[in-house]
Amino acid sequence: MEQKNLSELTNEELLLEAKDMKSFSIINAFIIGFLAGILFISVYFSAYNLSLLIPLFLIYKLTNDPKNKKAKEIGMLMKERNLQ
Repeated sequence: MEQKNLSELTNEELLLEAKDMKSFSIINAFIIGFLAGILFISVYFSAYNLSLLIPLFLIYKLTNDPKNKKAKEIGMLMKERNLQ
């Protein structure tokens, strides 16, 4: 099955994509918050080792995920089309 360009999607298809991306965004935000908590605890206890580097790397990877960029683009298209 071939993937359509987001601007070519109908309003109903765009709403379905937005629903899928919303659950992804919530889970992604929870994981990033959990990893940030690990970072704060590591700094508080002065544990500058792998317990500090691994969460930093994972947060970087999660924020630069292509799905994240797709979610932002879907949000902009929904604003453009006045969809909720």
